[in-house]
Formats: sequence, structure tokens, C-alpha cells
Amino acid sequence: MKNQMLKVLAVAGILPFMSACSSDSDLTTENPVQHMTAESASTSKAKTYRIRYGMMTQSGEKTLSGSYDVGSFVATNIHTGESYDTYAGGGLQALPVYMESIPAGTYTFTAQQGQGGWVGYGSVTGTVSDQQVDSDGYITVYIPIAWAE
Repeated sequence: MKNQMLKVLAVAGILPFMSACSSDSDLTTENPVQHMTAESASTSKAKTYRIRYGMMTQSGEKTLSGSYDVGSFVATNIHTGESYDTYAGGGLQALPVYMESIPAGTYTFTAQQGQGGWVGYGSVTGTVSDQQVDSDGYITVYIPIAWAE
């Protein structure tokens, strides 16, 4: 009785599989569920941007070169509060400094004082979007120097 029951279950399990693959055209047809899932996965990934940091001197000159007493550069989304930090540490940093993978949105950009404490920085609020990307593929943000010793 057990053997007969196993045979019936085995045949019942194989029949749907065999009927599902009844022709070669069934094997080459794209699965619409897989196609939709792959499409959804690619569209659900948020587009990100690359930020290039420079400085704006107290006289208003913008620069992407030189060394500055910067602990790190920070971008904080004003709507979500999420922050992105370059985590460069203390001490002198050579410009430009880069930050990767920032999602679109409106951010406050600033710099933290370095170990020397010789420079204080202001902040800039701006939008990260396709319209701000320059010819080099970056969104360039100039952090204002508020005071310097």
C-alpha cells in the first residue's frame, strides 16, 4: 500500500511539471513575473550623485586647491535629517575632497573644524539634482570660511 501511494504521489508531482513544459516555445518564453521584478528592482534604486567640495575664502574667492584645517565635510538632508560625512579625520586636507553616493534632495553642506581649530566654517544649503551636475560629473559645493586665525 505504501509503495502504491508513493507512486501515485510521484506521478501527481511530475505531471504538472511535464505539462508546463509541453513545447520548446514554452521554454523560451520570458517569465513576465521575473521581468517585472527585475524592472522594479532597477527602478527602485535611487539615483545618487558625487559631490566635490571646495572652499570660498572670506573675500569670496572660490577654490578647489590648497590645504585647509578641516575635520570632515558634512551634507545633511534638511527633510530627513540623514547626514553624509567624509570622515576624513582631523588635520590639514588637500582640496578638492570628494563624497560619493548622495541621493537627490536638499542639503545643508558644512565643514567641521580640524584639529588645529584655526578656521571656522559656515554652511551652504542647496539642492542635489541632475541640474547641478557639472561637465566633470560632480556637483561642486564651496564651503564658506567664516573666520580664520
